[in-house]
Amino acid sequence: MTASFTDYVATQDARNSIQLKVREYSLMLCDALEDNFRSRNRGALAGRPAPEYKFTIESGRKYHKIMMTTDGGSRSVHAFVDMKTGELYKAASFKAPAKNVRFNLLVITDREWLLEHADWAGGYLYAR
Repeated sequence: MTASFTDYVATQDARNSIQLKVREYSLMLCDALEDNFRSRNRGALAGRPAPEYKFTIESGRKYHKIMMTTDGGSRSVHAFVDMKTGELYKAASFKAPAKNVRFNLLVITDREWLLEHADWAGGYLYAR
């Protein structure tokens, strides 16, 4: 059975709401990662101040890419988040996620654990 156009329009608001929630939770993850970095790197490294890391989101067609950027300009991919489903993946490369889903940001228990245990170096992505 195919969906009619009226069915599609009726469910569009729900899809948009889910995508907005996924973006909101992704931003919350970025904040948790930055907080974790600041709490673990308060001191100087070998007499030098620690570089400052910033976590941001770059959105593509299918995924939000969580980027880790230093104040020196180097960039790396921390993780990928599927925009439609909220599934969180490790990064396999700069352009692609790894195959297995690590967490789902739309599942409350996953999200709470993630925001509590997220560390800037990505060790929490290996917990499952």
